[in-house]
Amino acid sequence: MIRRYSRAKMAALFEDQARYDSWLRVELAVMEAWAEAGAIPASAVTAVAHNVHLDPARIEEIEATVRHDVIAFTQAVSEQVGPDGRFFHYGLTSSDVTDTALMLTLQAALTQLVEGVEKLRQALAKRARAEATTPIAGRTHGMVAEPTTVGHKFALYYQAFTRDRRRLVACQKELAVGKLSGAIGTYLEITPEVERSALDRLGLRPAKVSSQVLGRDRHAQYLSALAILAGNLERLAVEIRLLQRTEVREAQEPFSAGQKGSSAMPHKRNPVVAERISGLARLMRGYAQTGLEDIALWQERDISHSSAERVALADASILADFMLAEAAWLVEGLILHRERMAANLAASGGLVSSQRVLLALVRHGMSREAAYQLVQEAAFAALAGGDFQALLAADPRLPSTLLGSEWATLFDLGPSLERIPEIIDRALSEEVW
Repeated sequence: MIRRYSRAKMAALFEDQARYDSWLRVELAVMEAWAEAGAIPASAVTAVAHNVHLDPARIEEIEATVRHDVIAFTQAVSEQVGPDGRFFHYGLTSSDVTDTALMLTLQAALTQLVEGVEKLRQALAKRARAEATTPIAGRTHGMVAEPTTVGHKFALYYQAFTRDRRRLVACQKELAVGKLSGAIGTYLEITPEVERSALDRLGLRPAKVSSQVLGRDRHAQYLSALAILAGNLERLAVEIRLLQRTEVREAQEPFSAGQKGSSAMPHKRNPVVAERISGLARLMRGYAQTGLEDIALWQERDISHSSAERVALADASILADFMLAEAAWLVEGLILHRERMAANLAASGGLVSSQRVLLALVRHGMSREAAYQLVQEAAFAALAGGDFQALLAADPRLPSTLLGSEWATLFDLGPSLERIPEIIDRALSEEVW
């Protein structure tokens, strides 16, 4: 992933040095398990643990000749430990090391991603509570519908990212596996006991059964979870973009001192961070597709998945981390224009109360079809420039019994919003599924 969309801590997990270090960690765990079983001398473990200092440049130099990254890695280690090197990679195939080490990397990535989701959830929860009663027009199909509150919007996103958090935690559990079962998964030159002992040291559990590799459905699950997360991040970003449009102007991204919006038009103040999230979400969906394509390998294994997932798993993890940080920044600093929200609600001339009027007419004796026709005609006339409430009141079909104390209450926003604080409390409760 390019540096522009990378944060250092996550990106470091996928650098060459980190990859080779994780391979060495797996190899040492296996050597310790073999030594514990009495199959290799403990001195060999000590020789590797104390003397090996991995140099990516040297490994790549060897790989240029042998054209196999794990062989290059094992040769680079052997150069530093002498005769004890013969016990390094003992009983293993390359995928034992790389697949198990990859799971260690994804465990670390998931820990960071869960932390990122949690930061975003807390920012949303804070703003949901603060804006619980701030009225804003709810919109469906991009059209004004009925009133809601800004806090209700934030609560919707809080629950979306709560579901994302659960998906990531479930993924972390599913991916906490390794395999050290040999070239076809049959333990020809290694034992299940050594595998279990080594994986215990790494905080992983053995796969119940494996071929030369771990099944790639696990990796597809990870990339799919990240794609869904990106979808929810884009949903949040699109909300902000829509609210920031010139004709709406109900919310705006933070805009720093000295920031410029356009090289040609000095007045522009664009939702660039939200747009960036929308664009990056497209990449994330592509990585999920790659993960799904990688599931169907030939029989016990081919390497068609290898090149694709080297890119997809690293880039998706780094991008998800970056997008979460961008989204948290947006939520924490989002500027709200409450007066504009009120003006947009008022500009509807009471149209947001159309359902309340419809049901009141039904209660006062009109058929639903007749009531719908009356309200729709007034609404369309109001959209052409009239006043909805006045047009309704002047309609001779309106039951006179409705034009009393009840009439004004139909256009009061209060009843539409009175349950929202309760909804927000429910949404922010950890017990709600």
